[in-house]
Amino acid sequence: MHDSLVLYTNPMSRGRIARWILEEVGAPYRTELIDYGPAMKSPDYLAINPMGKVPAIRHGTTIVTECAAICAYLADAFPEADLAPPLTARGAYYRWLFFAAGPLEAATTDRDLGMEPNTEQQARVGYGSIEAVLETLEQAVSVSEYIAGAHFSAADVYLGSHIGWGLQFGSLESCPAFVDYWARVSDREAFRRANELDDRAMSSVAKHHPA
Repeated sequence: MHDSLVLYTNPMSRGRIARWILEEVGAPYRTELIDYGPAMKSPDYLAINPMGKVPAIRHGTTIVTECAAICAYLADAFPEADLAPPLTARGAYYRWLFFAAGPLEAATTDRDLGMEPNTEQQARVGYGSIEAVLETLEQAVSVSEYIAGAHFSAADVYLGSHIGWGLQFGSLESCPAFVDYWARVSDREAFRRANELDDRAMSSVAKHHPA
């Protein structure tokens, strides 16, 4: 594998998003599996990500953390993969990529933790209310085949992952718009390859850390 592009991940993490976008890009890369616990907080890994979390990527001398940033970076670094619209047509692409990273994740996390803002507090919260976020998202995925138009993009990898996980684990209601969108964006060879690689990695991690 090519040492100039490295994925730092754990198969039981958001690293699955980074794996998917790497498989969409199609460039050779090396994987370093980072165990939870001391390894993820070691000085060597903290030099990669001071937060001590995965995923992260290293591309030559460039290090990128945060899944939305990884998706956007790789789409730009490998334009031949055609995962980002032309700059003049990136309004929806950027909008929904960072909508998922901001309002969607914050709203669903707060609700899952029982921390939903009341009516008075909603004006002080970036997403307002979970109802507004989900109504907006349902409309957005119903407008066109993909989130930024007729063409699949890195924004679909990131937003689609949130919706797929939400449907799987119950943090999103299984409405037809979400189900249909997830079926469209996940029906890709790169997604299937990424899942196979991470599932295989999970088996490897389990062997090293038996229950």
